[in-house]
Amino acid sequence: MSCAGCVAAVETALQSVPGVAAAAVNFAEHTAVVKGVYDVATVISTVKKAGYDAAELKSLADESEKEAAEMAYYRALLRKATVAAVVGVPLFIGGMTGLFPVINSQAGFWVWLVAGLATLAVMAYSGGHFFTGAWKSFQAHNANMDTLIALGTGTAWCYSMIVTLFPQVMPALAQHAYFEAAVIIIALINFGAALEMRARGKTSEAIKRLIGLQPKTARVVRDGQEQDIPIEDIGLDETLRVRPGERIAVDGVIIEGHSNIDESMLTGEPLPVAKTVADEVVAGTMNTQGTFLFQAKRIGADTVLAQIIDMVRQAQSSKPAIGRLVDKVAAVFVPAVLIVAVVTFLIWFNFGGVSHPGFAVVTTMTVLIIACPCALGLATPISLMVGVGKAAEMGILIRNGEALQQAGRLTTVLLDKTGTITEGRPQVTDVLPMDGFDRQQLLQWAASVEAGSEHPLASAILAAAKAAQLEALKVDHFTAVAGHGIRAELMGKALVFGNAALMREQKIPVEAMSEQVAELARQGRTPMYLAYDTRLAGVVAVADPIKADSKTAIQRLQRQGIKVVMLTGDNRVTAQAVAEQVGVDAFFAEVLPQDKDKKVADFQAAKAIVAMVGDGINDAPALARADVGFAIGTGTDVAIESADITLMRGSLHGVVDAIAISRATLRNIKQNLLGAFIYNSLGIPIAAGVLYPIMGVLLNPMLAGAAMAMSSLTVVSNANRLRLFKAEREIS
Repeated sequence: MSCAGCVAAVETALQSVPGVAAAAVNFAEHTAVVKGVYDVATVISTVKKAGYDAAELKSLADESEKEAAEMAYYRALLRKATVAAVVGVPLFIGGMTGLFPVINSQAGFWVWLVAGLATLAVMAYSGGHFFTGAWKSFQAHNANMDTLIALGTGTAWCYSMIVTLFPQVMPALAQHAYFEAAVIIIALINFGAALEMRARGKTSEAIKRLIGLQPKTARVVRDGQEQDIPIEDIGLDETLRVRPGERIAVDGVIIEGHSNIDESMLTGEPLPVAKTVADEVVAGTMNTQGTFLFQAKRIGADTVLAQIIDMVRQAQSSKPAIGRLVDKVAAVFVPAVLIVAVVTFLIWFNFGGVSHPGFAVVTTMTVLIIACPCALGLATPISLMVGVGKAAEMGILIRNGEALQQAGRLTTVLLDKTGTITEGRPQVTDVLPMDGFDRQQLLQWAASVEAGSEHPLASAILAAAKAAQLEALKVDHFTAVAGHGIRAELMGKALVFGNAALMREQKIPVEAMSEQVAELARQGRTPMYLAYDTRLAGVVAVADPIKADSKTAIQRLQRQGIKVVMLTGDNRVTAQAVAEQVGVDAFFAEVLPQDKDKKVADFQAAKAIVAMVGDGINDAPALARADVGFAIGTGTDVAIESADITLMRGSLHGVVDAIAISRATLRNIKQNLLGAFIYNSLGIPIAAGVLYPIMGVLLNPMLAGAAMAMSSLTVVSNANRLRLFKAEREIS
């Protein structure tokens, strides 16, 4: 594809294939994401009929082939630019210094004829791809950048040959050849395209780094022997060994040994994570120390790394609303330029004075060359690629360009409490025994009665007992009282563990600890009474601790003028305690999952642009309804379909970082579009000669070629500034 006009042509071709539901073409990356149930061979042949070429990207190896092909094309462009410059520069110098004889002399005829034939050979070698591209586009009833360049340089060569062969048909002042302009324009455009391709390569560094995370080989254990094999040959449930300093090849579960794993490239979290038997490991992460064996559970396209690469690729190829608008403009831009060029030629030919044929050709050629919509077409996708890639490096997976655009406009963020603001893993915070009982005894009894319970807080009590090296005792006659607690017998005595209502039912007085229980509740903790043999033994309190960075992340959101609201199914007292500790603007307690969806709708009805942040499971309806849904991931669950943005880490800072990246990317897109708009708005009229009546000057076609090449390079360079983006974490 040579310009933004090609995007519409390729997308139209793709969407005409039976079974294709949607197709999005990324001009910056030269890729397309096609969705639906269709025949791949038909898709490829349809693209070829439209005048382009295509191949399917099926694996990470194909990505490497694509990169190698682009590097080869980059070198070819440089060679073509060099050949054109070697011929064009001497012609330019000779013409400017008067070294060549005048065109209507005998000597001049042969000199310029040789120059014309040499120029034709250069145009065939260095500019042949423009002419073949223009012809294919013409056959497909389209017009693109190749059309403009082929018409511009072709017109210059044809006019120059007519002047050389039949100088008498032109007025004396119009007897000038433009061979040097044609080849230098081709040299400049090829050189600019090579520089642009080089710069574009930097925009996809994130994808390249992700691909580079996967090792080429892995050490498997087969029949008791260890051997290195290509990762393509790894089977499910195979045993693999990982040594210190090696990257993990596929996803799996540790079955022997332990280590610390550096997951920073996937999650953005700098500190290594301790892993031991039964823990999951993810392809692409680095084993920092120790050696272990693990069993392969996800291979090939099913690994987390492959899913991340696919998600980033799809996001980079998607289009925000601003991008779709630009594509519509670009689709009609080239035909509009052709009309402007024809009008320019007619005006100069009829009103250009004695030099009218020469002026008409020069201005028409200059309009065609300067008006290429490359910068316009690159403005959105190139920034989107860098922004999405930068987000991926920070552990933020953005599903599509629309989410990126919307994230920068958010006015309200709704936060689920459990697992989002809090850790989502309850812990025992207080063990308060009554006189006559001790702390160890109280915790052991609580663990004993909870050992057979399915209560969500049971795991916290059992974990606390295990940490204190306390074994659960055998209890009899276990009975769960729904919504209240548990009754059982321990050593022949009644053991009751639950809330105040259960104690009242069992006629056990609890007034002695009522003040302590009230204070625990105010702190957002869940107190539970324990009674033994009809006597209150003490209180065990459990709480879901607030994440260490939740408060600072919420402050960052508020500093950006965003209203932060907490939603929770917890009781009002606990919710209020958490809300006060983290400083949200408002909270809603005792909200069921289906009611969260309604809360999102209520804020949207009040004209707020709403983000919902949750765990992607029970919050799925609200995530789907929100303008932007953020799923808090664990680093191994990236395929949460209901969310627009998945955060690989459990930190709310990811939400703020995503919003900051979104705003930076949108600013960058607008800068690119403004630059492209100013370039074309000023360039086309100047090329058409509006300054000639005032200043007596016409724009040199070679300068037009240089300006066109540099405009695209400027857009790409500006987009690459996003690679330097750093999220601000300081709270004043």
